Amino acid sequence: MSRPDAPKTVNIGGRQIGAQHCPFIIAELSGNHNQSLDTAKAMVEAAAESGAHAIKLQTYTADSMTLDVNAKGFVIEEQDSLWHGASLYSLYQKAATPYAWHAELFAYARSLGMLAFSSPFDEAAVDFLAELDVPCFKIASFELTDIPLIRKAASKGKPLIMSTGMASLSEIELAVSTARQAGCHDIILLKCTSTYPAEASNTNLVTIPHLRDAFNCQVGLSDHTGGIGASVAAVALGASVIEKHFVLDRNGGGVDAAFSLEPQELALLVVETERAWQALGQITYGGSEAEDKSKQYRRSIYVSEDIEPGDTLGAHNLKIVRPAFGLAPKHWEEVCGKTARRAMSKGTPLHWGAIG
Repeated sequence: MSRPDAPKTVNIGGRQIGAQHCPFIIAELSGNHNQSLDTAKAMVEAAAESGAHAIKLQTYTADSMTLDVNAKGFVIEEQDSLWHGASLYSLYQKAATPYAWHAELFAYARSLGMLAFSSPFDEAAVDFLAELDVPCFKIASFELTDIPLIRKAASKGKPLIMSTGMASLSEIELAVSTARQAGCHDIILLKCTSTYPAEASNTNLVTIPHLRDAFNCQVGLSDHTGGIGASVAAVALGASVIEKHFVLDRNGGGVDAAFSLEPQELALLVVETERAWQALGQITYGGSEAEDKSKQYRRSIYVSEDIEPGDTLGAHNLKIVRPAFGLAPKHWEEVCGKTARRAMSKGTPLHWGAIG
């Protein structure tokens, strides 16, 4: 049961996002299509077959992301990066999804029963996606401090999903207040660790309920860890949206392949996050209705040897055993030492009426 002050449900393309609905699973295609439209369409089809509820693209060009220079800061120097040594410009060239593909991929996803949208990385991309009538916009974690971009996306009258990544609480507050001031009140915040891949030990999922309460909005996880464990745990902590990068075959390459799910893993994510959501239920004691029949297999006091009227009752002729049709075990001390009113054969459940 949701709290009276719980964040309101968000409607994205007719799908309800919130605590009363199973987690919304987004398959992020990113650049794992390797610049092949056929591969991109195969990814969309595989995502649908896996049960994902939406596919997401990224809408940018190398020129809208960075400058075509190899000066310091424009080349990835981190030794542990998947993209060590690559210039930002060449990386974005390789990873970009051509604008010309968007309409076809969106239409194909819709034909397969999925929603489709994208992350715009500049204001022109927001206008482009709005013309394609996307059901929402997604702001990537690195763009959370791009306040003009957030203001532009929020002005379009559509829900806004924003990854928080390495943002401070004050930076998130500025992004959220900007979106609300621009007219967007359907906001979903995704906890995100902006490393690729991310380590489970650096994921800090307990931030999720704090994020929900701090901003009174639906929350989720943009998950860059391996496997599905972090995502399932996130649902248990209140995540109503899970975003995972997706690839047909990790061995086939792709800019994000190393931390992306393959189709069978995505299918498992859909099943297990819904199972985790179903298991949350509500605070309850005393067993569920489904458990009522099981109560007969508790223990109770039974006659373990034939008893005649006047016999003294005790451990020599009584025993605490299953099933539970006799007196409860808590009455054992009260019963021992009493006398039998009538004859009872072995296997008779003991009741007060048979005790003198």
